[in-house]
Amino acid sequence: MKRPTITVFGSGLPKWGDSHYAEAHTLGMELARRGFAVCTGGYGGVMEAACRGAKSAGGSTIGVTSNFFATSANAWIDKEICVKHWRDRLFQLVELGHGYVVCRGGTGTLVELAVVLEMINKKVMRARPVVTMGDFWRPVIQCVSKIENARYPGGKAGKRFSPIRLAKSPLDAVEFLAEHFGLSPRIKGSSVRLRPRTHGKPNR
Repeated sequence: MKRPTITVFGSGLPKWGDSHYAEAHTLGMELARRGFAVCTGGYGGVMEAACRGAKSAGGSTIGVTSNFFATSANAWIDKEICVKHWRDRLFQLVELGHGYVVCRGGTGTLVELAVVLEMINKKVMRARPVVTMGDFWRPVIQCVSKIENARYPGGKAGKRFSPIRLAKSPLDAVEFLAEHFGLSPRIKGSSVRLRPRTHGKPNR
């Protein structure tokens, strides 16, 4: 199997020095150290932090951007995939991921999480591991699970709606994904210099 790709969803607001930026940076770094490629929406905040962390550990990164947004891709992307519409970007992010980590975010991240769960729940795609960071999404997941599980009175084996792993930390999330994909406990990435793109058009 080729290197699995993990799509990381999250807010575009956190900046360097913020705790949520640091969490996503650690997540990207640990994913790369386990041998995962990191895919994000390509812009700032959690997306930038995850890519930056992955590059610091010698990993590879993919950014899916859209002409819909008047924003440049972050500097830590190896391969930029630029699409026309925001909805194409959403489904491209889902399609590229062999698994997903959902960090704290707003309406955009909520839509991304909902689309992934809907596609798995309705069997539009095969089940893939979905990990949420911390307790931020717990109330949403609990409410949705309550409704979905009402379809199966008595909780018949294999019929309960529980596709999500709630992770306490980036390391917890990555260890779960590494075990799921049968990867070695830790792959040390080669040290690399962080060299942002400073000129020229991004790769598309």
